[in-house]
Amino acid sequence: MNARSHTPSGLPGGRAADMSHASDITHVVIAFDDNRLASELLGQFDQNLAILEQKLGVEAVARGNQVTVRGRPEACAQARLALDLLYVRLQQGHEVGPADVEGAIRMAIADDEQLSLPSLEPKGRLAMAQISTRRRTVMARNPAQDAYIRAMDRAELVFGMGPAGTGKTYLAVAYAAALIERGDVSRLILSRPAVEAGERLGFLPGDMKEKVDPYLRPLYDALYDMMPPDKVERGLTSGMIEVAPLAFMRGRTLANAVVILDEAQNTTSMQMKMFLTRLGEGSRMIVTGDPTQVDLPPGQISGLAEASELLRDVPGIVQIKFTDVDVVRHPLVGRIVRAYDKAPPRPVQPPARGPRSGGQA
Repeated sequence: MNARSHTPSGLPGGRAADMSHASDITHVVIAFDDNRLASELLGQFDQNLAILEQKLGVEAVARGNQVTVRGRPEACAQARLALDLLYVRLQQGHEVGPADVEGAIRMAIADDEQLSLPSLEPKGRLAMAQISTRRRTVMARNPAQDAYIRAMDRAELVFGMGPAGTGKTYLAVAYAAALIERGDVSRLILSRPAVEAGERLGFLPGDMKEKVDPYLRPLYDALYDMMPPDKVERGLTSGMIEVAPLAFMRGRTLANAVVILDEAQNTTSMQMKMFLTRLGEGSRMIVTGDPTQVDLPPGQISGLAEASELLRDVPGIVQIKFTDVDVVRHPLVGRIVRAYDKAPPRPVQPPARGPRSGGQA
């Protein structure tokens, strides 16, 4: 890291008097060796500094390759850590956008307990976990994502559970694409319960891929983000990338593969047990789902909820739970999730019965 920071005893421009009246206010000056990267770090019209000010309640002023941050000591420390993270990302050849800035701020806030105040020097350099393929590098944007990526690195079975917009499915597919690209596994298997079709896929038109494609679209979107489209198409043709509807997984042993089960909250207890016991030699499994969005019939136990409880203390299995504060989509998504979480549960209404007719609907 080529960023340098120090904490002067007084503020520039005759502001030392301010310090005597507000002892809890300090400032940090951070210098960056590469002027070009420093310019990219600030963003167009210093937009990245504006995000820093808004999220941390500090004042941030750039002069050349230096940034002066003024505010509460802990907020200044968090701002310095966030800028350090972003500068390292630029040094590695990646771009920095507003979402990356917000992610770095979340990570810096979570790492606050590791700081040694008042020197504002960290005990260890903060680093965000990342997933890299030839096409793209994805970096964790909050502590939960960081823990999720690290869990996929060390565990053969990982559960990623939480609300929409937390990145649990996207990161799972990104990690799977990285394993394929590195040659750590030979196959990628995508699966998702087709609850809307009652798993009766034979009634849908087309071949197996066409039948299940509408339910796997989020997985495909992430896959095309991480791998070149022609490689994805070749993988689908050769079987390296396989679409495996949950209803047709029974009896298989999945060896040397990375297997993703998405929307797992819509599995039944027996389906989840069946899926988990498909794990073969040299394979990894990633199970994602939102326990609050179960589409099973009333009274049906969610396989995800049951597995989460039964497997809590099983060695080799890691469970990562996301919350509304981990939402990385539009900020409004997080507020929507919180509003639904606060609402009292409503009783389930039985479906209305219409008049019987001579034919079948």
